[in-house]
Amino acid sequence: MFSIRDLHYGMRGLTNYHLSCCVNTLLQTLSATWEVADVLERWETGGVRGDSHNVPLQLKRVLAAMRSDSPQHVPHRDFLHCLDRNCVRLNTQHDADEVFLSILNFVQQQMDDKTLALEIQNLYKISVETHLRCLDCSSVQTRSSYLLSLPLHIKEDHNSLESCISSFLEEQELRDINRCFCAQCGTKTPSKQGVKLLSLPCILCVHLKRFRNSRGYTRKLDCRVSFPETFDFSEIVQDAFSTDFAQNECKYTLYAVVVHSGYAMCGHYTAFVRHRTNQRWFYADDSHIQQASWEEVQKTYGGRYSDTAYMLMYRRGSKEGGQQPELSG
Repeated sequence: MFSIRDLHYGMRGLTNYHLSCCVNTLLQTLSATWEVADVLERWETGGVRGDSHNVPLQLKRVLAAMRSDSPQHVPHRDFLHCLDRNCVRLNTQHDADEVFLSILNFVQQQMDDKTLALEIQNLYKISVETHLRCLDCSSVQTRSSYLLSLPLHIKEDHNSLESCISSFLEEQELRDINRCFCAQCGTKTPSKQGVKLLSLPCILCVHLKRFRNSRGYTRKLDCRVSFPETFDFSEIVQDAFSTDFAQNECKYTLYAVVVHSGYAMCGHYTAFVRHRTNQRWFYADDSHIQQASWEEVQKTYGGRYSDTAYMLMYRRGSKEGGQQPELSG
């Protein structure tokens, strides 16, 4: 449900239905990613069958309702039940990054307009080139692939987004049980593996890997990870671009933060999102919406507070409607 206050803010709260805080939070970030709703609006769905099982169709409907000023119930329960029919179960604690990637996969699998489905995927697509250099014969194997979110390992200490990205792109030496097969040598050999960027997406989804699994037990890292409102990829990792990289714009602006509070096995998700029109920050906790500040977003860095940023959504470029967004002080 929602309140008149929510409509005044131009945002719609979503009730917590059978432990749906994870999906509610992702819906708030997807609503703030207006590029997704814009593509879904162009999708002709008249011939779609089995709509109660079709995730992208239900996503289209719920995002349209969240954008509407109509004082009607947002049909997010239909979306939740649709996910449940696709094995993203109700009454279950979920991992936000896993559910996010599942939704994107359902879009690819279940949209009958494959051109539009690919357009949505390309919004998030990080194309990379992996190089594996054998340390015995110096031969190099190269493989191209892509990611839909950037998984960043964090240290149990102070971190910054920039340092985590740099670590992700650093060369790693693979020895002992991590050795890889070298076709030239005909056996597993020690090697160095590195990643180069082929292209950067319009929407950069960053996954801060705060959960550690050890001997069947999962624990959460509440350590500090600072992140900026804006950053330029080319200034962080100047030597991490492939020779085929041809994009000029590498600057990103933060517009949504998925926040996890509590413990690994018993937690709650909320979100900070930046309003499309006025560029102000808002905080969404299920049905509750309130205006927020950049200083409040910064409290999700971790270290002192249990509410920690888990996913970051950045948009490439900083122009909206031809105007430069005003960043917080």
